Amino acid sequence: MTLKTILMAGALSLAGAAASASCAFENTVPLKSLTAGFEAWKAATDAMAECGNFSASLDQEFKEKQPEAFAANPALYQIGGVANETLIPLLNAGTIRPLDDLVAKYGENLTPNQLIKIDGEIMAIAMMVNAQHLMYRQDILADLGIEEPKTYADLLAAAEKIKAAGVVDYPLGGTFKTGWNLAQEFVNMYLGEGGNFVDADNNPTINTPEGIKALETLKAMTAYMDPEYLVSDSTYVQQQFQQGKIAMANLWASRAAAMEDAAESQVVGKVKMASAPMGAAAPATSLWWDGVVLAANMSDEQAEAAFKVVTEGMDTEMVQANNDAAVWLVPGYEAGPLAAGAAASAANGARPYPASTALGILHSALGNGLSAYLTGAKDAETTLADIEANYITAAKEAGLLE
Repeated sequence: MTLKTILMAGALSLAGAAASASCAFENTVPLKSLTAGFEAWKAATDAMAECGNFSASLDQEFKEKQPEAFAANPALYQIGGVANETLIPLLNAGTIRPLDDLVAKYGENLTPNQLIKIDGEIMAIAMMVNAQHLMYRQDILADLGIEEPKTYADLLAAAEKIKAAGVVDYPLGGTFKTGWNLAQEFVNMYLGEGGNFVDADNNPTINTPEGIKALETLKAMTAYMDPEYLVSDSTYVQQQFQQGKIAMANLWASRAAAMEDAAESQVVGKVKMASAPMGAAAPATSLWWDGVVLAANMSDEQAEAAFKVVTEGMDTEMVQANNDAAVWLVPGYEAGPLAAGAAASAANGARPYPASTALGILHSALGNGLSAYLTGAKDAETTLADIEANYITAAKEAGLLE
């Protein structure tokens, strides 16, 4: 099953199982989890905590912390939250365990599209799908006579009109924080241009006309963004939206519900979700799943308890209580307006994030090297050539290239 199929299945699934009451068992084994910090993970881990003897660390730096924490013996966390790309380092290091035996014993309520298989073994349980898609202030665009942007040319033209009108601090927001976030912005844009990152022999293939076009589009966007864009991550952009400071952004679907949270958002009912703008070949985004892995370095007793806690935390009751926090893959989810952008991006041909060891290395090189172009320190071709050179060095060290 392709990730596009998974996303559409999740976006369109309806209630199919009765809600259960709280946690079905009392957990007596101390357990800890390390996941990202967005609302869907808070909902899932809060539900896991209902079983007892469980503590959750919700941390946006989880990607950097998980490899070492899971390599410890015993592992510092029994449960990890991962996505397509962040699974790869743990898988390569052998620090997560296959789940087939636990699924057979306790996974009767899991659906087939939740079972993430690598080389025939179930290595993760997906709970949701995610994608960056266009969010925009529909009231501002309507007032200024701007139609919903369909391409990046449309987006930049809209940003110019919004800037001229002076109705917000900055027309655009973007997750351009140096490192993983900025690299992901390039990945999205390059996929939209039809680019491929490495060839069959793991040689890099980003210093291309498509790569230069992706860079040029990113640079053009920065003219309409907060000057501090190189420290802007998902939470930063979310808060800019909530505080009425920006009008448009390509932001994760998992952040959509925050726009409707009256306790912290000043724009309730004003932000619309739409497909990511088109590049030359596809929407400039990538399709992801988020889910759970279990550490290899723990006892079978801990693993069994952890799996039971995970399935309790990712059940119908939790989804029905937090329906709009994510595009859930769990029975009970009902798609609504907040899922429209992710579903539209998938329907328009968005490509899955092509997770692999090679792309993990290239993603790091991109994150370290892209800012040189945005700040004017290097031209586009030199920037991409230097990133490819850094990738080649790291790929040789990893045994991917000779």
